[in-house]
Amino acid sequence: MSFTEGDKFSYDGEFHITQIFNTINTGIWEYNISTKEAKWSSGFYNLLGYEAGEIPGTYDFFFENLLYHEDKPVFLRSINKHFKDAPETVRVRLLTKKAGYRWFESTAKKWDDRSEPKITGSIVDIHDHKLLELQTSRNDFLFKETNKIAKVGGWEIDVKSMTLALTREAYDIYELQDKVKLSIEEAMSFFEPEYRSVITDAVDHITKYSQPFDLELLFRTAKNNLIWLRAKGVAVIDEYGQCVTARCIFQNIDYIKKKELEVQNVVNLLSDQNKRLQNFAYIVSHNLRSHTGNLQFMVNLFDQTEVNDDRLEIFSHIKSISDSLKTTIEHLSEIVKIQAEIGKERKKLDFEASFKNILSVLENNIEETGAEIEYDFSKCPDVNYIPAYLESIFQNLLTNSLKYRHAERKPVIKCHTSREGGHVYLYFEDNGMGIDMQRYGDMVFGMYKTFHQNSDAKGIGLFITRNQIEALGGTIEIESTVNVGTKFTIRLV
Repeated sequence: MSFTEGDKFSYDGEFHITQIFNTINTGIWEYNISTKEAKWSSGFYNLLGYEAGEIPGTYDFFFENLLYHEDKPVFLRSINKHFKDAPETVRVRLLTKKAGYRWFESTAKKWDDRSEPKITGSIVDIHDHKLLELQTSRNDFLFKETNKIAKVGGWEIDVKSMTLALTREAYDIYELQDKVKLSIEEAMSFFEPEYRSVITDAVDHITKYSQPFDLELLFRTAKNNLIWLRAKGVAVIDEYGQCVTARCIFQNIDYIKKKELEVQNVVNLLSDQNKRLQNFAYIVSHNLRSHTGNLQFMVNLFDQTEVNDDRLEIFSHIKSISDSLKTTIEHLSEIVKIQAEIGKERKKLDFEASFKNILSVLENNIEETGAEIEYDFSKCPDVNYIPAYLESIFQNLLTNSLKYRHAERKPVIKCHTSREGGHVYLYFEDNGMGIDMQRYGDMVFGMYKTFHQNSDAKGIGLFITRNQIEALGGTIEIESTVNVGTKFTIRLV
């Protein structure tokens, strides 16, 4: 049954209270535990869209027909609490006449009325509020999931206290538990040394001068994983234009950045190969044209000469040019071979084993010159490289040092390796004749470029060595002083 104007209540003001509840979008109810009798206020009916008496105002009808089945356990728990307990408020869904199920806030309280235990309660329509809450929760969930998928985390620096707060996603990037508290200095220490000053300066400028930043930085996580991060910061300012909060987002861009670097490396490699191809085409054109021109001249001269002795002399010149042409073609084939071998599989090579192998090949030359060979590969004992290339580099450099030794002292040749910044370096130095770098520095690695009067100098060894090194993405640099010696610094990988 429902509360009406004719109902008699336990105290005079109850009717007026009911009327007030009926006008403020709230319904009240009462359930007598002993008699099983239920009473609903007019506001209760109105909230559900019914007229008083349109549906049975009973507990059974309410429980079986109006209360959503998934909400029955929580509703029962709220009305079965002990008499002395405070009222409990729960959220349930009730079936309305025309709007389907809507969300209501239900409050229930047990009490003793003249030895008749009763439960009284109220319902308040909170549907719109609940939908907004669900939407907010959904948006928050989507925001967090988006951050997880995009691998984005956030920093916030309170400028006044210079304290740092991190989002859960930022802790994930750091690979730390979110219970760990980091100072600004500690947070900076995770960036690689060469980038640490960059982010430190950026934070300093944003907190002092409100200058935003957008950087790509190398970062080492707590689990020692090296990744690329994008850091973007903006300032929150007060009415005086001063930064009060510095906010920064961090995004893990490791996969994208590494792909970008790979593409850039390929572009650089193609550019280098194109330059070498152009240089090679020039060499082929120049050298072969020179040989063929000389050869054509001598053949014509041979045809025009009738004296046998002169013809024999001319023929000897033709043979000499032919031999020189053959050598040039062999050298050009060697250069072509370098490009063809780039695609060969690299292997893990032991520096000492490869070096000793070349020492064995050049044993007679070393003994003949009395050269002293020193080597130390302990700082970087191995490298992933093409075997033939590494042996060729060793052989050309050793041969060069022996060939251009200083006449007034015993040759001393030193070779060692190191690993720096993820790169493998090979250092090769001697105390030989040296090269005038001011005069010949730009031509040292040119084809057929020689700088001494040695009769066996061909000017091809260093040209091939440089092409082999650069073909695999490395570099070679030279330092040399006349009558002091020469040092090569080679970055292999």
